[in-house]
Amino acid sequence: MSVQNITDSDFKNSLSGKEKVMVKYYADWCGSCKLISPKFRRLSEDDRFKGIDFLEVNAEVNENARKAAGVDNLPFFAVFKNGEMVEGTATSKIEKVEELLNKLN
Repeated sequence: MSVQNITDSDFKNSLSGKEKVMVKYYADWCGSCKLISPKFRRLSEDDRFKGIDFLEVNAEVNENARKAAGVDNLPFFAVFKNGEMVEGTATSKIEKVEELLNKLN
């Protein structure tokens, strides 16, 4: 599954009705965000994580989505189950992102 870029206007709709969602929060100026993007996209296509929706949110311009996860640093990753946040963390290590994804399975 590919990564969808969403905004505040479609954030709640993107979570509702979905059992498992991984959200990456980023900013255009964030070097670590840019470096982890290709790895994040590869995870979205990994068979181990089928059934999980992968979303990206520009944290700078989407305040409501940012506040919903308590984003305090970038890149920030959060997993949601049935519309409720399970866990979130600021990290540039793909292994930590995989740990979050495994909590959804």
